[in-house]
Amino acid sequence: MMGHVLITGGAGFIGSHLADTLLDRGFEVTILDCLLPQVHGDAEVDADGWPTYLNPAVRRIRGDILDDGVFEAALGGVTHLCHLAASVGVGQSMTNIVDYTRNNALGAAVILETLSRVSHTVRRIAVASSMSIYGEGAYRGANGVLTSPPARTHEQLARREWELSLNGEMLAPVATGEDKPLHPTSIYAINKRDHEEMFLSVGRALGIPTVALRLFNVYGSRQALSNPYTGVAAIFISRLLNDQPPLIFEDGEQRRDFVHVHDVANAFAAALASDLALWDVFNVGSGRSISVNGIAFTLSRLLRKNIAPEILGKYRVGDIRHCFADIGKLEQAFGVRPQRSFDEGMDELIEWVRMAKPPEDRGEACLRELTGSRLVI
Repeated sequence: MMGHVLITGGAGFIGSHLADTLLDRGFEVTILDCLLPQVHGDAEVDADGWPTYLNPAVRRIRGDILDDGVFEAALGGVTHLCHLAASVGVGQSMTNIVDYTRNNALGAAVILETLSRVSHTVRRIAVASSMSIYGEGAYRGANGVLTSPPARTHEQLARREWELSLNGEMLAPVATGEDKPLHPTSIYAINKRDHEEMFLSVGRALGIPTVALRLFNVYGSRQALSNPYTGVAAIFISRLLNDQPPLIFEDGEQRRDFVHVHDVANAFAAALASDLALWDVFNVGSGRSISVNGIAFTLSRLLRKNIAPEILGKYRVGDIRHCFADIGKLEQAFGVRPQRSFDEGMDELIEWVRMAKPPEDRGEACLRELTGSRLVI
């Protein structure tokens, strides 16, 4: 037996795939999850409310980390901790500020304080961070110098000038490395930055090797198709399956890095199985970028829907223009690289969607909520 991993949020999209991967590698796995309806509303569940896609070999604990004693009680025999539980979604974080901060920052605090004061056997920690903590990605000026530009101003965005410039010079996006300064632009991103730093700080103080994996745009099977706040690929699929056009902010040429959930699970498994004594951060992405328009047209083709996206020409407060990953550091440390191409991953996602419960499209309601909160301009 390789060890016993506790995955918080382990019944979710990423956590369930990670559980499968860890079991295949010889770990014992326990998951702790409160089974939020927004996350699990699409899933087929058993009589106890657990998604039926969960591996039967996984030990399951239903509970909220914020409830007194729940996390401590889950620690019995655990040698490795993977903390995935969080409220996710940039847009919703700007309207549900108290809930996000409570669930993310305070949830992390409960875990870390418990580890610092009770007897336990945890000897390694991995925590999910996010590319959103970078704010804008890295850019290069015409002179070839790398730069970390300030966020776009409201005045610029009101003029519908989407691209970044500095001192009148247009900037070209390049792969973002872990050494880029952090400029989070949403409550979710701020939570994740704090989350990451809290774990690294306390992990170092306790002598428990700890890594934070900065996840880029993760997609794949088991993603919540009816949750309009997470996963642009899933959101677009939900719209298309309901014969509605994907709704795209700005002009759709903003670029992102989409990484398959199996590659993310492999990265977490490698970090947990490693014997390197380190306290560090790593990007987890595909290393390639694609425009949001490209995502929409690819999904329309794969779903055989002749539906063009609706370009809104509006922007969401807190959104950034371009960000995609430099993944060299992860490969150097743990020897892992992404295995699935974008087209292969999307084909797999579409195949899963065709067999899943038809999603409820909540995109219009989400747009109304954000507009009503003055977060779409």
